[in-house]
Amino acid sequence: MAACPLALAASTKPTFSTERLSAEVKALSSDAFEGRGPATPAETKTIDYVVAQMKAAGLQPGGDLKEGKRAWTQAVPLRRSEIVGTPALTLSHDGKISVLTQGEQISVRAPMDGSTSVAIADAPLVFVGYGVKAPERRWDDFKGVDLHGKIAVVLINDPDFETGKGDFGGKAMTYYGRWTYKYEEAARQGALGMLVIHETAPASYGWATVKNSNTNTMFDIVRDNPAAVHPELEGWIQRDLAVQMFKRAGLDFDTLKKQAQTRAFKPVTLKGESFSASFKVDSSVITSHNIVGRIEGSKRPDETVMYSAHWDHLGVGAPDAKGDRIYNGAVDNATGTAALIEMGRAFAQGPRPERSVVFLNVTAEEKGLLGSEYYSANPLYPLATTAGVLNVDALDPHGPARNFNISGSAKLGLLDDLIADAKTYGMVYSADPKPEAGHFFRSDHFSFAKRGVPAISFGSGNDWVDGDLAAGRAAEDDYNTKRYHQPADEWQASWTFTGMARDLQLLYTVGNDLANSRAWPNWSADSEFRGTRDKTAAERK
Repeated sequence: MAACPLALAASTKPTFSTERLSAEVKALSSDAFEGRGPATPAETKTIDYVVAQMKAAGLQPGGDLKEGKRAWTQAVPLRRSEIVGTPALTLSHDGKISVLTQGEQISVRAPMDGSTSVAIADAPLVFVGYGVKAPERRWDDFKGVDLHGKIAVVLINDPDFETGKGDFGGKAMTYYGRWTYKYEEAARQGALGMLVIHETAPASYGWATVKNSNTNTMFDIVRDNPAAVHPELEGWIQRDLAVQMFKRAGLDFDTLKKQAQTRAFKPVTLKGESFSASFKVDSSVITSHNIVGRIEGSKRPDETVMYSAHWDHLGVGAPDAKGDRIYNGAVDNATGTAALIEMGRAFAQGPRPERSVVFLNVTAEEKGLLGSEYYSANPLYPLATTAGVLNVDALDPHGPARNFNISGSAKLGLLDDLIADAKTYGMVYSADPKPEAGHFFRSDHFSFAKRGVPAISFGSGNDWVDGDLAAGRAAEDDYNTKRYHQPADEWQASWTFTGMARDLQLLYTVGNDLANSRAWPNWSADSEFRGTRDKTAAERK
């Protein structure tokens, strides 16, 4: 799709109010919203606020059909699971017991396999390398090992993360490197449980993020057989603890890690070492909600262009060093929610697009992309005729940058459009600065991508107009270290939102061009998602 000519773009691009963006982020991330946890009173407050803003912006409801009329929300049934009280967690070596403290040496997730209690006694521990079974890469870390009744211990990221070369994309993470895949594979292998060894570099975040994300209430979509994708025990352990465990079993952690980076690796039992866990579980099915606004297309209303973002954050959890227990989620992702509201306003106040435009504000992203997963499995508007999805997650509220990025390194027509239109705004595309972090699999566009829909997650640039790369990278490091998934992710009066306003101009241009065209962007010919998209080609005229 050709980019909009410069003169036309200059005359039609909307202006995004930095004052409104700031006010919306400030409201959504205030303590009154209690961290926007799904299935809490804060969800109702969040939905009421966002719907009121979408109405005022001029959008129409685009959610579930009720008596022939669209509601503002899509009901999302989820299994909610929470550990009751303090879990009893221990390691034993030749009868000597070590007590583990939840959130310190270990972070155990509330089970999502349907269990209402966990009673694991002296389960053997087996190191399974990176926990990858990838026949197309001739890679199998399990080699037929029997994991029934056992706890698998696994490294985070891919086998070639440290070397930067190999069969898994070098530094760029494949889905095999994601912890979600590793738990799924543990279930397929029949393991009783899996413990992922945390290391900051390959995980791309510190232990505080692991603790805060895994020791609170867990959610999953409702499944017919949850045990098929979830072992009974899912958890993380600190690297130092893993080193101790290996040493007690007569093994060297670093040596085994190097072995695990080769096809020749074979599972290793931690002799004399066993794991026990005991706790009750409060498990129930609840209903959360996606928020959906829409502008109906003037000529082809059955064709859709979508903007998406998640409204949820971590809610109220463990206190930080200052005693703050509210995980406000200002950048992540009150910025994205505010972006949807203001993008909706821009479309509502501009010429009516030929295709319909949907503004999807999903729930439970922080619990594993569950709101977008549910929508993608139960779409309100056909995926085959969804021309593209532009996702926004954690936009930068500072000043403008000379560049932008996307999550991951996927090749698709939407990226070509972004690159072309960005020139109008004096911006260039920079490849994902941390492909090893696996961001492509960590945001809501992935739920659409794996079903073939061209989907992209836009990221604000780090080459700041005021301060260059040094300032941008310093801000990134500060956020990832001190604020990401921590109570300190709060609105700041110093934020100008001028960069975010310009980012939204670019995203408006791309979406508006697509909504007023007959174009159907696609994935590159060698993309793993191309075949899935092409199967529905007949539905796109």
